[in-house]
Amino acid sequence: MDLGLAGRTAIVCASSHGLGRACAEALAAAGCNLVLNGRDPGALANTARAIRETGATVTEVAGDISDEGVQRALVEATGAPDILVNNNGGPPLRDFRAVDQDALHAGLEANMVTPIRLVQKVVDGMVERRFGRIVCITSASVKTPTPGLDLSSGARVGLTGFLAGVARSVAHANVTINFLLPGLFETRRLAGVHAFAAKAQGVDEAEAAERARGRIPARRFGEPSEFGAACAFLCSAQAGYITGQSLLLDGGAYPGVL
Repeated sequence: MDLGLAGRTAIVCASSHGLGRACAEALAAAGCNLVLNGRDPGALANTARAIRETGATVTEVAGDISDEGVQRALVEATGAPDILVNNNGGPPLRDFRAVDQDALHAGLEANMVTPIRLVQKVVDGMVERRFGRIVCITSASVKTPTPGLDLSSGARVGLTGFLAGVARSVAHANVTINFLLPGLFETRRLAGVHAFAAKAQGVDEAEAAERARGRIPARRFGEPSEFGAACAFLCSAQAGYITGQSLLLDGGAYPGVL
């Protein structure tokens, strides 16, 4: 399917690794020009180099996406972004009792405040041009709260609630805001999930991983490329009637119907 994205410009936050990189690769394959971001300049450069080899135009903006200067640099690098993929690393897994005030503020800043500020910076231009796609990567824990991910869940539920009304206010201009909720995917984050579960369950990490896999009806962890493809579709010309939605990608692990 031609996604109608050739020549569009996309900002993809935290895209050196994992799901962010998978989204960038899928958008590049659809013909987008990319502005990529990551904290580690070396890792970011490696990712940018690999994507350029596919023929895509890629600009790099290294730094913490929570920094105001980095946010401005991302927007300035695009001139007029058509697509924003909001992404950021989640707080480390920990018992909620260990979340002190500094950690609480840092988690909210990274996973709620920062994506909101980025939306504020790009949405009016999208409305004026009558095209915009904003995708926020949150977490399956928005729908299935998980011990250890309490701060991540809370911040991302807050982000979802905040932007729900915003999505409806710009839909008339062919600007959409949607949310992708990953379950367990084969990324660097997954090792931390297994380590936390192993400690809680009193087993080794291999056993914790096997137990986690067994609880997923698909009987496997997700591939980042599958996630990237879903992101690219939500950014497509064909997805203009989808907005304010939370798409769960978890291999069927969530048992509900809503």
